[in-house]
Amino acid sequence: MSFSKEVCSEALDGRLMLMLSKNSEDEPRFQITTFPNTQQIFGLEIDNLNPGEIVNIPSDVFGYPINKLNMIPSGEYQVQALIHRYETFHRSDGHTVKLPMDRGEGQKWNRAPGNLYSIPKQIQYQPNSEDHIHVEIDQIIESPEDPENTKYIKYEKIQSKLLTDFWGRPMHLGAVILLPEGFDKHPEAKYPLVVWHGHFNRNHYANFRETPPDPEIEPEPSKRKGWKTTKDPYGPDVPRDPDYSEAPNIVSQRNGYKLYKDWISPGFPRMIIACIQHATPY
Repeated sequence: MSFSKEVCSEALDGRLMLMLSKNSEDEPRFQITTFPNTQQIFGLEIDNLNPGEIVNIPSDVFGYPINKLNMIPSGEYQVQALIHRYETFHRSDGHTVKLPMDRGEGQKWNRAPGNLYSIPKQIQYQPNSEDHIHVEIDQIIESPEDPENTKYIKYEKIQSKLLTDFWGRPMHLGAVILLPEGFDKHPEAKYPLVVWHGHFNRNHYANFRETPPDPEIEPEPSKRKGWKTTKDPYGPDVPRDPDYSEAPNIVSQRNGYKLYKDWISPGFPRMIIACIQHATPY
């Protein structure tokens, strides 16, 4: 594997990952999960890797769920490579460390802006073959668009002096703020503050939605709850969600809009809810 100078002209540190998939419905990088249908991934560290420099993946490289590359059965696979970029931090405690900084995606290596990846391609894999398969990493993940403020939802970010001093580079804290009905009309009012920690939510808790559910929305199956299955994966003795039989994206839109209607209704408790975003390398 190697990465193209067209996508990055500087040497990189990071985690180089090779993915093999039997499922062509999506990119392999989106098919690595903790569920039984996960596809295969291998990884190794890279240090000061230059554009165009070749990295050979050894047959005994560590992987998941099958431990080693030379244990993969022969056959046709969709192959993809990705570099999860590390940044060097010169910390105030005297340690210099290389870590993957969160870049607004919530520490999701397969979606992190700035990470490099290859376009998936089909290969014929033979464990004992002496043929070489070259994977060119020539794509870059772009930064997502910043969400827009509304009357009730505000996106805030501040630089933390304490974190900046410790990590040796600018570090920020963010929050998605849900404002109560009437907040703009009563600037002198004081409200209770509810703080909800969710690591790095780009949207507000419960997907607060100010518009009715989309009637044309396509249902997305739930891997976790077994949507549209007759057997409860949690067993007969575990209470089920009343919306178990529906696609989670449909449930989310309906519940988010219901929360909005309750939120602005007369007599509903007025408060501020802050969903904290604490982006860190961990």
